[in-house]
Amino acid sequence: MSGFLPAWLSALLSAFDLAAPWVLLALPLPLLAARLIPAEPEGGSGALRVPATLVAGTRAGADRAARGRRRALLTWTLWIALVAALSGPRLVMPAAALPASGREIMIAMDLSGSMERRDFALDGETVNRLTAVKRVGTDFIRRRAGDRIGLVIFADQAYVAAAPSFDTAAVARALDEATIGISGRSTGIGDGLGLALRRLDPRDAGGEAAGVRPGEKAAKAVILLSDGANNAGQTAPKDVAELAKELGIKVYTIALGPRDMADADGEQDVVDTETLRDMARASGGEAFRVRTTDDLVRVADAIDRLEGGRALAPPLPLRRDLWPWPAALAFLSAALLLASRRGV
Repeated sequence: MSGFLPAWLSALLSAFDLAAPWVLLALPLPLLAARLIPAEPEGGSGALRVPATLVAGTRAGADRAARGRRRALLTWTLWIALVAALSGPRLVMPAAALPASGREIMIAMDLSGSMERRDFALDGETVNRLTAVKRVGTDFIRRRAGDRIGLVIFADQAYVAAAPSFDTAAVARALDEATIGISGRSTGIGDGLGLALRRLDPRDAGGEAAGVRPGEKAAKAVILLSDGANNAGQTAPKDVAELAKELGIKVYTIALGPRDMADADGEQDVVDTETLRDMARASGGEAFRVRTTDDLVRVADAIDRLEGGRALAPPLPLRRDLWPWPAALAFLSAALLLASRRGV
């Protein structure tokens, strides 16, 4: 039959669906009620009865018959539209296949006061460390379409700036809006990593995460960036890194800044590269050293390759509900029916 229909109408009918098709069984209920419910018994009234044929021949009878037909039409329209709305008509349209990896990545970023230091270059200008990290970090996050990514900010305290989500644009926006001082100015590396581990989904993602075969676990990783040494918080960074290993979560650490504690020469707020390296090794991850913006770009590309391997996930159907249209028709029919009964 589709060969006799226009292409657009055939495509529309093939995409049409009902959420509750069994509701359509209620359509003949008024007819069944009219047949099964007995009519009011005649008699018992003192009113004068006039033969129907005589009434029909008068103008008043014709008007009454026309109103009766309109009310019957409105009543049936109301009932059919109401049943149609309750059946949940909708259009089902397949979405394009999206890249999926089954990976869950938390980014833990140092937001201590030392991130205000202006010793990085960007577009030919000297900028502070946070500005360089935002530029490279937001680009990295947007490239991870198909991953479940979240963001943890740490300084004196750690907090979740963006819960793990497939909405990489929202996570990138949260990173871009991060402000120094909102959680203090010290550096609690252990607490930052600990919160990132807690926010990674503890369940096996086999059968739930896109891109993961049944029975497999989703790959989980934390990317931790710091430009200082742990001097705040309640947990030791190395102990939390050992916990990450027990949980099967890799930790990639990024030591940011031109100077290390080993050659600080009394300089304050320099990065503890050794501790960050030990944390990465303890968890089975890798440690990276960043002194310039170019180093930061190379590290982002390296982690992107290490946590790569995305594939196309099966497309998910998108449903557009159509029930408001028959519901509006039912409401309009009810209003007209009520007005006709009041003689309007």
